Amino acid sequence: MILTCTSCGAGNRVPAERLGDRPRCGRCKTALAAEAPVSVGTTEEFAEIVRQSPVPVLVDFWAPWCGPCRVVAPELEKLAKRRRGEVLVVKVDTQALPALGARHDIQSIPTFVRFDHGRETQRVSGAMPAPQLERALGL
Repeated sequence: MILTCTSCGAGNRVPAERLGDRPRCGRCKTALAAEAPVSVGTTEEFAEIVRQSPVPVLVDFWAPWCGPCRVVAPELEKLAKRRRGEVLVVKVDTQALPALGARHDIQSIPTFVRFDHGRETQRVSGAMPAPQLERALGL
């Protein structure tokens, strides 16, 4: 993954297994903003994150045209910030990566899937507040 430093603008390559940690910018040493949901750009990137993350991965399968997906986005940001280092929140745009949505049998959006060590362990669909989402996915 490439995380952009909010301080100096440098791009930092961060291995998937370190995304749950508190990585720092290689140039200015500022903590990188990994607490915000991480957007996935390729199926390979998704597979690497889900397989190598040391913490549970909460994946939001969404699309830009989906109203409920936009409504739940701030709730996911809250969850990602509050549970930083305990859960990694990842967003997958099913419009940009339709094969990934199909591979995981996404029937409706938003759908939230929890992965532990590369395996799907729980799934829930529909927009909901962060606390309800945490309970539904056993986080």
